[in-house]
Amino acid sequence: MKYITRKDKIFAKAKDGTVLAEITFPKRDKTRTDINHVYVDPSLRGQGIASELMALAYHHLKDRNRLIVAKCPYAIDWFKKHPEYQDIVINVKTSTTKVAEK
Repeated sequence: MKYITRKDKIFAKAKDGTVLAEITFPKRDKTRTDINHVYVDPSLRGQGIASELMALAYHHLKDRNRLIVAKCPYAIDWFKKHPEYQDIVINVKTSTTKVAEK
């Protein structure tokens, strides 16, 4: 799938202009950006496209020294499942510290 990147979103369109997949990430302030919407057309779901969009947005924002605030439920769940991408996420953390046994 060919993705188009704009300042606040990454998306793909069908030949007729219909949006097939999209992630939006508007700036919140000088350092933080919200990921507030992830969409994949129902005909394309289950193929890993939303996850691919998340990784693309993460790298796009990291390259621009932005911090991420995950607002979309899919984004929150995705970051919980991918702790390797949490270094610039400020509202979702997965604990990797083991509790000491007594």
